[in-house]
Amino acid sequence: MRMKFHFQAKNSEGEVREGKIEAVSRNEAAMSLQEKGLIPLALEKEDQSMAFLRDIERIWNGVSQQEMAVFYRQFATLIDAKVTIVVALKAIEEQTENRFLGSVLIEIIEDVEDGMPLSESMARHKDVFSALSINMIRAGEISGNLQKSITFIADNTERNYQLNSKIKSALMYPGFVVSAAIIIGFIVFTVVLPKLTKIFGDMNVEIPWYTKLIMETGNFMQSFWWAVLMVMLGAVVGAFYYLKTDAGSEEFDHIKLNLPILKRLFKFIYISRFSENLGVLLAGGIPIVKALMIVGDVVDNSVYRRIILRAAEEVKTGGTMSTVFARYEEFPPILSKMIKVGEETGKISEVLKNISAFYDQEIDRMAKNMTALIEPVLIVFLGLGVAVLVFAILMPIYSITNQIQ
Repeated sequence: MRMKFHFQAKNSEGEVREGKIEAVSRNEAAMSLQEKGLIPLALEKEDQSMAFLRDIERIWNGVSQQEMAVFYRQFATLIDAKVTIVVALKAIEEQTENRFLGSVLIEIIEDVEDGMPLSESMARHKDVFSALSINMIRAGEISGNLQKSITFIADNTERNYQLNSKIKSALMYPGFVVSAAIIIGFIVFTVVLPKLTKIFGDMNVEIPWYTKLIMETGNFMQSFWWAVLMVMLGAVVGAFYYLKTDAGSEEFDHIKLNLPILKRLFKFIYISRFSENLGVLLAGGIPIVKALMIVGDVVDNSVYRRIILRAAEEVKTGGTMSTVFARYEEFPPILSKMIKVGEETGKISEVLKNISAFYDQEIDRMAKNMTALIEPVLIVFLGLGVAVLVFAILMPIYSITNQIQ
């Protein structure tokens, strides 16, 4: 089991360095420092309580996609201005408001000052930096064009953030309406209905079966509202927990691709995410098989992940990914044909960029129209619910009025 050690060491110029290093034992940590040209002065195993507090800080603060987009854009701008990596990271760390991101950047700065490649240091923080970013940085270090790689990542992260923002904005309105309807419905059945229907019981008149059902439901909710609330909260928590499991996540991925109205939007999102990220990786010099394996995780859908990994296996054995995509309805025929043209002409990254631009426009158009598509459906369902309640309450009142007359 690998452990983290805090170290103090001298370099060849006599300067004292401090930082962290991962190793199986103290001896291995000391040997690793010596291999980097550092003379160990002190090695202390990281306190587990401190590690726990760091995990809590990571969960509490986290690093949002927006913060990562800002980080990469600032990093790319500073590197483009010929600022050294360490100075650029220090400048970003000093102005970042996210404490967890700041602590991660401090560790990376220490690693880079100790001679560790930037990509290797970033790989130690996979909860912050994606596999795509790490591999792009590594490719830039190997090719000697780190600035271009960082710019690629900055552009890619910003586009992914904009794409996710479109999704959230499209789903925010129906989510708010459904949540409000559930809350209002709970209050109506718990507080309002029992008071309205009490008059029917006091007058001892004959009432329809559907009104009796509403009355019994209201009485039950009034007496056991806490149990109903606990069941509802338990269902929500259970659903979130289930979606975190592999089986739940995979099932939800299938559901998203079969939802009325929304399935086309999700399909376009995954295709755009695939083409955008694969194009960036190939343009950055990442081998196609490795790029496909990375994109399989980045696309964030198990259905598309399996197809993309099959394409990687096909390419590994000398085939083409377009032949794999042509077999699946998740990839439109025009997409596989365009990729085939790119493979034959050697311009696959340019073709993927054009595909991504096209689907980005389609997603933007669909996101703007999503409210118009979903709003009538929500109005119909809410109207039916209100109509049932009104009918169940007003009809007995009308009957009682006729009897009094």
